[in-house]
Amino acid sequence: MVMKATLEDDDSGWELGMPDKMEKSNTSWIDITQDFEEACKELKLGELLHDKLFGLFEAMSAIEMMDPKMDAGMIGNQVNRKVLNFEQAIKDGTIKIKDLTSPELVGIMDTCFCCLITWLEGHSLAQTVFTCLYIHNPDFIEDPAMKAFALGILKICDIAREKVNKAAVFEEEDFQSMTYGFKMANSVTDLRVTGMLKDVEDDMQRRVKSTRSRQGEERDPEVELETSAVAEAQKLMTQAADLLSAIHNSLHHGMQAQNDTTKGDHPIMMGFEPLVNQRLLPPTFPRYAKIIKREEMVNYFSKLIDRIKTVCEVVNLSNLHCILTTFLVDNKKVFGTHLMQDMVKDALRSFVSPPVLSPKCCLYNNHQAKDYIDSFVTHCVRPFCSLIQIHGHNRARQRDKLGHILEEFATLQDEAEKVDAALHSMLLKQEPQRQHLACLGTWVLYHNLRIMIQYLLSGFELELYSMHEYYYIYWYLSEFLYAWLMSTLSRADSSQMAEERIMEEQQKGRSSKKTKKKKKVRPLSREITMSQAYQNMCAGMYKTMIAFDMDGKVRKPKFELDSEQVRYEHRFAPFNSVITPPPVHYLQFKEMSDLNKYSPPPQSSDLYMAASKHYQQAKMILENIPNPDNEVNRILKVAKPNIVVMKLLAGGHKKDSKVPPEFDFSPHKYFPVVKLV
Repeated sequence: MVMKATLEDDDSGWELGMPDKMEKSNTSWIDITQDFEEACKELKLGELLHDKLFGLFEAMSAIEMMDPKMDAGMIGNQVNRKVLNFEQAIKDGTIKIKDLTSPELVGIMDTCFCCLITWLEGHSLAQTVFTCLYIHNPDFIEDPAMKAFALGILKICDIAREKVNKAAVFEEEDFQSMTYGFKMANSVTDLRVTGMLKDVEDDMQRRVKSTRSRQGEERDPEVELETSAVAEAQKLMTQAADLLSAIHNSLHHGMQAQNDTTKGDHPIMMGFEPLVNQRLLPPTFPRYAKIIKREEMVNYFSKLIDRIKTVCEVVNLSNLHCILTTFLVDNKKVFGTHLMQDMVKDALRSFVSPPVLSPKCCLYNNHQAKDYIDSFVTHCVRPFCSLIQIHGHNRARQRDKLGHILEEFATLQDEAEKVDAALHSMLLKQEPQRQHLACLGTWVLYHNLRIMIQYLLSGFELELYSMHEYYYIYWYLSEFLYAWLMSTLSRADSSQMAEERIMEEQQKGRSSKKTKKKKKVRPLSREITMSQAYQNMCAGMYKTMIAFDMDGKVRKPKFELDSEQVRYEHRFAPFNSVITPPPVHYLQFKEMSDLNKYSPPPQSSDLYMAASKHYQQAKMILENIPNPDNEVNRILKVAKPNIVVMKLLAGGHKKDSKVPPEFDFSPHKYFPVVKLV
């Protein structure tokens, strides 16, 4: 029933239902239900009314209004209880501030952790952590365990907020740092809160007469400021991981949320009031915050601990090149205290050994050469800082920003080639046996290629590609980007070896002693090997998709407003700003991948067998890697079953079936296990 008031109604009875409002107010109401429904009949399904006073913003708000999932205000009118803040709840005796029982403490703590994680996942503090009344003012709490825990939660929120804000690795929808005027326990130091938590822990251990003691040494804050805390952090993460099982096993002991008239799944229990901050929320219909379950909370903490452990490994990496390699795999971010210019120079030395950075080279103390290299390195700082920062964003933002940063790297590539040419001409005049060709250019090109590869591969992780698009994505990776990457790495390796030979000859000339030759480990050999494996996996997937298409197992959409060419150009659009390597346009791709140029053209069975050989080759390469890491094992889990499936298909298995295959990306995020249905 739709009603219209003939007089302007006041807003005093916002919490009343429509019948109550009609009784309370002196307003005269008109029933416009019939007229409203008649007017709506003119609109087709999915159409919205467009008026100069009713634009897109109002239309979207109209869709979101009164939808419980989108409109947080919807709960407000559906509650029969009185909403109390912390002080009111204490006066009414509905909340305990001392002598809390163990089930009450465990239940409140577990739910607080759930709220904390929901905030970290992108919801507001007002809808998550601050629905716990105890957090509003810990000074009122007399129970030592609850007080220490409340202060600890506030400190965690404040530290997380500060670090994420400083790093600037989030967009508006990813993380909400507003505190809505709540105090974040700034009057109490971190060390004091840690001490309070430790006292409570010791007291509880004494009470249960635990044999497991966690007595720690007295900490000196002055020393802490001067020493690396990474080892301590690793130790604490190991302890935290051990304690997770105890938290998981005690979940059922905690006080459980009560049933309430509130529609939704926000926990209703002592100490929590989901509507206490309703008036603090903006009028733009913020989405409803769904608090995660306690079991999910434990899983989240487990993954978080693993991620922090990986971050701790960064200090063991020797240079920028290794750090970027780590960040390109995992979503982490750490900024050190070293000058970025020094990091860039170290990265250049370890990757390509340019003569200009060698103390034994004549250019090392040449003022003009020094100016050239210093200027280039300074120009590198901003793009590389941005690149590290990008990997602190979530996956979808990362991909978008990687596409944009390619423009900066294209400019850097151009400068690198010019500096290389200038340094090469200077070097030839003084040391003709040495070269400075494509040293800096090779290094920038390497990072360009890594960004392009990461951009394409992340599309699989984010599930952006349709099955009929797989073949040209994998083709671009195997035939083009990985081919360029392999030649770039080989060129860098050769440059390193040439520089080492010159250094050895100079050493021989000065020293008459014979030195024993040691077999040197090539710094880039592992990466070259991994790139070969990736290239074979991509080539195998490309040939698999072509063969499936030949057998009619790939469903293609009926293109109306676009075409395969439009989709192809859209997928590779960010690469148009890159000069080296030059982008492959659609017509070039069709020409290069045309199977009719072979005589005779291969059949699907030939392609299945060729794909099987690629997977076999990748398997052989990976099995020969000493000390295989998790990534190697994950790729092997894909390569092995795919070899078997390809051989079955090559033998004619299910050849007449037109049912599309299934692609399982659970073992590896970039390469699927092919399953026949």
